[in-house]
Amino acid sequence: MRFDIITLFPNFFSSPLNSGLLGKALAKQIAEVNLVNPRDFTTDKHRRVDDQTYGGGVGMLIKPEPIFAAVESLPILPRRDVIVMTPQGQNLNQQLLGELATAYEQLVVICGNYEGFDERVLHLATREVSLGDFVLTCGEIPALALINGVVRLLPGTVGKVESLKTESFEAGLLDYPQYTRPAEFRGWKVPEILLSGNHAEIAQWRRQQQIQRTRQRRPDLYQKWLRDSKG
Repeated sequence: MRFDIITLFPNFFSSPLNSGLLGKALAKQIAEVNLVNPRDFTTDKHRRVDDQTYGGGVGMLIKPEPIFAAVESLPILPRRDVIVMTPQGQNLNQQLLGELATAYEQLVVICGNYEGFDERVLHLATREVSLGDFVLTCGEIPALALINGVVRLLPGTVGKVESLKTESFEAGLLDYPQYTRPAEFRGWKVPEILLSGNHAEIAQWRRQQQIQRTRQRRPDLYQKWLRDSKG
């Protein structure tokens, strides 16, 4: 998997891309991340990538020229998706991460800044993606979340593939509660069922906990799960 990140702040990614499972996956070449700075494609001596908005308004917009030039400088692999990170995009969820991890071999991710992009930048995109209904200072934060979420689904990143199948959202439900030693901590005890050694009953308990937790904490997901379960 190749990621091409169009970013005004490539240093933002330095530590995260070298840390944890993500850093190990990149070191093993399970994926590669190529950082491209639009400033390198400007033509004026000040390397300006932003300008005032037509019609007035507060803040500056990212100009289309350097973004187009940066994207057009990239190789085009057969299965490529060009993603603009923007609050107005579709919400990033586990289903979308799974699609990106399996259906594509190249993800071009364009990070926004300031008051956003000139609208014409969206002509480059095959989709727009958002972390949710809120605004951040830059598109690098959601871009990093997307990279992390996709890479961990690629074969070889996570040691135990089974763990990916039972975690939150994979089956439309939240994850079940999990415990480790000690069996009692500050008066809170591990549920007896988990100490029983009866794997069938443990699996049933965990399923019940997933349903109960989803119904209580995410009724929207619970209702969707009910609809999907009924086919």
